[in-house]
Amino acid sequence: MNINKFIIFALFSFGFNYAQENKTLSLKEAINIGITKSNQAILADTKVKTSEWDVKTVKNNQLPSASVSGQFFKLTKADVKGNLIQGSGGGVDINQLMIGQANVTVPVFNGFKIQNGIKASQNLNFAEVSNAQHTKEQIALYVTQLYFGLYKTQQMIVLTEDNLKSAHQRVVDFQALEDNGLLAHNDLLKAQLQESNIELSLETIKKNNAVLNFQLVNFLQLAEGTKIKISEEDFSSLKVATDNSVQRKDLEALSFHQQAAQTNIKIAKGNYYPSFNLIGGYIALDVKNALTVTNAMNFGAGISYDLSSIFKNKKNVEKAKSQALEVENQIAILNEKITEEVQEATENYNLAIKQKAVYQKAQFQAEENYRIVLDKYNNGLSNTNDLLEANVEQLQAKINYAISTSEILQKYYELEFQKGKLTQSLN
Repeated sequence: MNINKFIIFALFSFGFNYAQENKTLSLKEAINIGITKSNQAILADTKVKTSEWDVKTVKNNQLPSASVSGQFFKLTKADVKGNLIQGSGGGVDINQLMIGQANVTVPVFNGFKIQNGIKASQNLNFAEVSNAQHTKEQIALYVTQLYFGLYKTQQMIVLTEDNLKSAHQRVVDFQALEDNGLLAHNDLLKAQLQESNIELSLETIKKNNAVLNFQLVNFLQLAEGTKIKISEEDFSSLKVATDNSVQRKDLEALSFHQQAAQTNIKIAKGNYYPSFNLIGGYIALDVKNALTVTNAMNFGAGISYDLSSIFKNKKNVEKAKSQALEVENQIAILNEKITEEVQEATENYNLAIKQKAVYQKAQFQAEENYRIVLDKYNNGLSNTNDLLEANVEQLQAKINYAISTSEILQKYYELEFQKGKLTQSLN
């Protein structure tokens, strides 16, 4: 009975582990995981949250500032004289002093620096949001490239394994022919060498597949040992978007940085103006054996102006203008780069479409060529070299055509990334 329970438990555990280690994943699912759970996505969201706190911190500058303080002093042999002290000639034992204060300062005007500071921090927050969105576009592209790379290696493994079976059967057939004196040993060696080369290629492809699988699993934070199975639905059809507009979030982020830089010029110019504050407070004072003051409320206004700013602040204004010009130049450079990247991605996509048509013809031609060469070989009209070469060309043609659809899809999504619409196109 215990043995039966153990067998059932073992079978259940095996089924659970198998389900855990093999996961069918669509491209959309993989990207959604990547832009929500990857370390890069979490970091991007954290930066947005930090910038939001920066905005809230800057907004605090427009609130009144309040402070409370108290001091206690022990006096030694103080010589105190004054009209408020009985017997102003001295002799009063004053050995203790206590002071309590409460002050409130309300900013009224400071050259619009507070308002512009808030505006600048908000633009930087918007820029960080755009940067996070661009980071997630980059994540989507990275996942897409790993995903299609994994699919291509899986297809190559299937085709190469089939070819390896054929190559092995050829070796078996050639061995039988040699044993019967109908084939030269050198021809058998050529067939064996081709089998070895195909086996080596297969192991290399499997290695590449394992590396890509590990990279994708690790990036998506999936369970260690998970084997990803590509969803065939991603390759059944492709709905191509006709919108050629560009919505790059990195360009949008720079635009917000430019607005913040323009606001920083206004902040620098704000130093030319005086600061005006409303002030209110409360003072309590106790001089032991001499004086007690309570309910001493005070209120008024304060104004300050740094005269040196007339001469010194010009450099700060020019620095702010130069920083704004830097961002303007960065936008111009990025615009040029985006135009080039979109044009190149468009050409790559169009090329992939044309290549599929050529690969389809090439596969038919390679299969027909192999059939003819094999027929000639069986009739003694072609040698082993021709047969093996035709077999290699047939395998390569099959691989090229098998992955041509995925190549078109990959190039299409790379084009959508350059337009800034990769995640949008998948949704």
